[in-house]
Amino acid sequence: MHLPPEDQQEVTSRTHKTTIHTSVLFNSQTKTFDSNISIEVDTVTGLIIRVYQRDDERIHSTPALAGDKSIIDLRHLTVLPGFVDAHTHAFLHSYLETPSLNQERDESFVERVVRATNHCRAALKAGYTTYRDLGTEGLSDADVGLRDAINRGIIPGPRMFVVTDPIASTGSYAVRYESRLNGAVAPQLSDTCDGVDGVMAGVRKRIGAGADVIKFYADYRRRQLRFPGQAWPGCLPILHPPGQGEKIPPWSMPANPARTMWSQAEMNAIVEEAHRARAPVAAHAIEGEAIIMASRAGVTSIEHGYLATPDAIKAMKENNVIYVPTLSVLEVEKGTIGDEGIAFAKKKVKAAYDAGVRLACGGDTGASPHGQNIREVEMMVDAGIPVQEALRGATLGGWEACGGDWCGRRFGWIAEGCAADLVGLVGDPRQGLECLRKVKFVMKDGRVWVRDGEWIE
Repeated sequence: MHLPPEDQQEVTSRTHKTTIHTSVLFNSQTKTFDSNISIEVDTVTGLIIRVYQRDDERIHSTPALAGDKSIIDLRHLTVLPGFVDAHTHAFLHSYLETPSLNQERDESFVERVVRATNHCRAALKAGYTTYRDLGTEGLSDADVGLRDAINRGIIPGPRMFVVTDPIASTGSYAVRYESRLNGAVAPQLSDTCDGVDGVMAGVRKRIGAGADVIKFYADYRRRQLRFPGQAWPGCLPILHPPGQGEKIPPWSMPANPARTMWSQAEMNAIVEEAHRARAPVAAHAIEGEAIIMASRAGVTSIEHGYLATPDAIKAMKENNVIYVPTLSVLEVEKGTIGDEGIAFAKKKVKAAYDAGVRLACGGDTGASPHGQNIREVEMMVDAGIPVQEALRGATLGGWEACGGDWCGRRFGWIAEGCAADLVGLVGDPRQGLECLRKVKFVMKDGRVWVRDGEWIE
């Protein structure tokens, strides 16, 4: 029996449509939890095609719905847009397992790629449907291939927005080692360039290599070898480093402070050239001067900002810059900075929020463990950020940090035309953040990857 064309089209439409019923849905645009919302998804395009509030009396019980594969009943869960981690490194694993130098220098290319594949799977299972990956840390443009393998459906993982190599001035962001005359080889961590013409060429190389996002180091510990630390077992310390015997404020680093890398003209040129290609710009910046300069240049986001001054926070606000504070990585560095250093950084986040600076959640994940990305949300709430604001930072704020409409796809909120990325949790985050780790359902681009807490191939 052959159906008329119009009936064939209706059957095909039904086959490609899934309806998700929710009782509690986080609206990242209004920062509210909405009741009895249903979502229709086109499973071919992976896009949401309809969002509506329903009369719940018209919905049959869960057992009655179980046999209909075109309906997914999530009324027993709290549902949110898929999480976005706005600062990750897929090719790194926790520094508590292996220091960064040994990962970059001693682990093979194959091992690091295999680890990255596992990291992407762990992130997706934890509800992270998008990664803004801010550098391979020694593997050059390998992130482009990882991104494309996910996009082609070869491996599971978050959609990725990658930078390939970050940009740094000569001699600035690089492995510091004392045995250079003995033939030691250290990995290249950045694409070095200098001067207005040089940085414009650097951005063009990154765009040509396939970067979605341009990242540059606005400051870094450039003079580390002036007073080198104890970099290997048995290394003797410098006897009289700066700050010895003084009460040193957190993050002051008198022996190896962060210093700006560029002139204002160079930073301006980086952003101008990136924007010409419709690429957002992320700036690593620890101290106030670099934050101010990068903000004035028009960057999309400031990463870290642990030494943000009131003027630096003001500059972020005035230039509509997103702040990605990367708090969770500080727990990895607790042995160096202590509880006092973590508390100091949290106060900067709260000050930025109070000043009206936009926030996005990114944990410097990789240095901190993949799959435990939600720790960043927990720490932001602990810093005094309201739960709904932190969740916005982990959803819609992440999309904004990835470039907004420059991304080529909308995600991070639930609306017609957005990617069908959904996370279902046991419990309500307004009642306790422990539910953020109880992920029972994950949909990315209209495909279910996790159901009842179990992975679906």
